Amino acid sequence: MNMKIRFVIAFAAAVSLSVPLSSQSQSFRLGKWTEIQNALIKELNASYVDSLPIDRIERAGVDAMLESLDPYTVYIPEEENDDMQMMLAKTYGGIGAIIYKPDLAGNVIINEPYENSPAARASLQCGDEILEIDGSTTHGLTSKECSERMKGKPGTDVVFKVKKLRSGDTVEISVTRERIHLPDIEYAAMVDDTTGYILQSGFTENVSKDLREAVIDLKSKGMKRLILDLRDNGGGLLNEAVGIVSLFVPRGSVVVTSRGKDGESVMKTVNEPVDTELPLIVMVNSSTASSSEIVSGALQDYDRAVIVGKRTYGKGLVQGMRPLPYNGVLKVTTAKYYTPSGRCVQAIDYAHRNEDGSVGHIPDTLTHEFRTVGGRIVRDGGGITPDIEIKSHRYSRIVYALVGYGIIEQYTLKFVAGHATIPALDDFHFSDADFEDFIAFAKEKDFDSRSGARTFFDEMKQELEEDGFAESMKAQLDALKEALDMDKEQMLRLNKRDIISLLEEEIAVRYYFQKAGIKVRLRYDDALREAMGCRSTVQTDRQL
Repeated sequence: MNMKIRFVIAFAAAVSLSVPLSSQSQSFRLGKWTEIQNALIKELNASYVDSLPIDRIERAGVDAMLESLDPYTVYIPEEENDDMQMMLAKTYGGIGAIIYKPDLAGNVIINEPYENSPAARASLQCGDEILEIDGSTTHGLTSKECSERMKGKPGTDVVFKVKKLRSGDTVEISVTRERIHLPDIEYAAMVDDTTGYILQSGFTENVSKDLREAVIDLKSKGMKRLILDLRDNGGGLLNEAVGIVSLFVPRGSVVVTSRGKDGESVMKTVNEPVDTELPLIVMVNSSTASSSEIVSGALQDYDRAVIVGKRTYGKGLVQGMRPLPYNGVLKVTTAKYYTPSGRCVQAIDYAHRNEDGSVGHIPDTLTHEFRTVGGRIVRDGGGITPDIEIKSHRYSRIVYALVGYGIIEQYTLKFVAGHATIPALDDFHFSDADFEDFIAFAKEKDFDSRSGARTFFDEMKQELEEDGFAESMKAQLDALKEALDMDKEQMLRLNKRDIISLLEEEIAVRYYFQKAGIKVRLRYDDALREAMGCRSTVQTDRQL
């Protein structure tokens, strides 16, 4: 009996001790890890043979730790606060121009002044060279270093010594910095007699207000249906996504539900809509993410819009900003969001994606079925699947090389230097003679002009050499190489349409600012033309 009593008492004590240890184990491990980390840094600082690069190893450690969680939880130190302002509001203090620095030892070139910017009002034009910034030479500075010196507090002045493109004169120009805002509504216009088109590139502050104004303006111009282009829109503020959906659905409609450690939060439309009947097409692609997916997912769930394009990125996570010591910020994933039908668009595995970052194939067995208000089947597990699939345009490898090596940009500057004006935008087209001039220019430049097939051949041949098969297959390899080989000029001519489209866009921007470039881009947008031919209303089970 005594033995039984002792056993029961011992067992009870063990249970009572195990409960708090188990519940506190995470806190204990966190404290242990913090203590080890502090001791490690102190010991390295005291004993390491060389001077310890504290800033570098500290940042590397923080970044590595956060990368193990998800791709969107990041640390933003105080010195990167300007980048955070660009991310949240697309604003910065500066003169409003894109610069180009082709040579570290050379001058800075004004590449693209923004319309109505301080730079444009000060008569800084594409091709003007900046020799000095506030009395200091630009020689030896990187493009980033020059940009940082040009930025500053709105209301302050920056003085440039400039060599003007047209006259060749060297003049001193003082520019007063302003708060520069890059709009999310980059373009809004009628693309035919009854179709309005709006290009939205982000979800920063007040974009829903700007979109409301754009929709009302297009309706006044006779718009009977709207194409909202969210391709390559990486998202942004959650409340702005709610505000955009509210333009097209009844007040009080659920837009998104977020669920995290703080519980569940349901966000509904609170404003009166602009038009709940306007036929609506939303264009998406594999880079449409986050808030863009909330908008397209909600409109799809309500059968309010036809979604066209490619399956979206698949980011169903919500981030919040948390202040840290020394004015740092932690952008941390706090919740997952769900569309009105209950879908979470988060990719099942965000660690493994296609090369462009999009979601790969997901078997239906790993996803769940949901229903729109009209009874259509939609699924979760990886982005928004469009109602009508439209293939995105694929550029060849040499076109990417022309952009990546700066050949397009360099030729654009050459063109601007040789043309004081160009025809009105609707009449401006890159002529055959212009294209011949570009070929002559590009042929003399050093860039990788191989086709995609030729690069695969080179990789395959290297593998065969390493495996010892190349010598025995020499005749076949030589024949294939000869078939794939094209000189630089041949590759350029094969891609004439794509090259001309890029050149026309870049040149138009230099004379008529950014919206002109978008207008030119739409000339060659086959996906947009295909979307314009799609039905503008959803066929639901209730309608059949």
